[in-house]
Amino acid sequence: MSQFKPAIFLMGPTASGKTGLAVELLQHLSIELISVDSALVYKGMDIGTAKPDAATLAKAPHHLIDLIDPTDTYSAAHFRKDALALMADITSRGKIPLLVGGTMLYFNALQSGLSQLPEANQEVRQRLDEEALAIGWPAMHEKLAQVDPETAARLKTTDAQRIQRALEVFELSGKPMSALYKETEQTALPYRLLKLALVPSDRAVLHQRIADRFDAMLAQGFLDEVQRLRKQYPDLSHESPAMRCVGYRQALEFLDGKVDKTEFREKGIAATRQLAKRQLTWLRGMDDIVEVDCLNPAMNEVVLDSINNFR
Repeated sequence: MSQFKPAIFLMGPTASGKTGLAVELLQHLSIELISVDSALVYKGMDIGTAKPDAATLAKAPHHLIDLIDPTDTYSAAHFRKDALALMADITSRGKIPLLVGGTMLYFNALQSGLSQLPEANQEVRQRLDEEALAIGWPAMHEKLAQVDPETAARLKTTDAQRIQRALEVFELSGKPMSALYKETEQTALPYRLLKLALVPSDRAVLHQRIADRFDAMLAQGFLDEVQRLRKQYPDLSHESPAMRCVGYRQALEFLDGKVDKTEFREKGIAATRQLAKRQLTWLRGMDDIVEVDCLNPAMNEVVLDSINNFR
């Protein structure tokens, strides 16, 4: 038996029933729930993110919900740090952390780590831009080849954005970008993982669920929520990270008179389906997952059996 403590990933596309299942599991298992959702971290974004309501959260508290204002940012690196601290705390109290959500980038960051690249520096970028203006990007590519031949070899001599970033990374860190990527934390997550994936046996049924849920959000006052957020946070725009969440950008387009209500609804549903497609593509690329049909009426029992066998 592994010396590592158990932890559970409960993953799946949007509208696959993850939250309801997690709440049900809490009634039967000694677990605590950690949300893995880049939209649920925002305060006030409740309807459009399908955030569990107050009654559900009272019965089944989720860590990492309602952390920041919609004008703030939260990254995969933030998530990894927060989740690791929570998992350690949960296991120290004899419980199993169950991480539930659909932000696959966060699951990947937690399991595989993140490269330790320095953050962008405007001053360095401006200087590199000025130099490129004087000598041209092919010459900048040659400079990159001298300090980081591996990165230069995979970039075109005209790829200004990536050449600039690679030179910036070298200047700020003193190390080639290629070397920093190799230093990525590859230490295995110190837990025995059960990775459950809710995958629909019929994509058309999931699509209908998505449409039904979007209509339910509209009926609950989704557009009022977006208007309220705009009043509360005047700096919010189409480009704000929070407003890139599915549905919100389309709602802003409607509120700004760029589309009518029918087109808004169609675009919102289409964007959500695209999200589900990307989530399923991520899941197909993950190893060691246990697939469960989210359309199976006995889904809860199947998952509970999998967890009991795992423990």
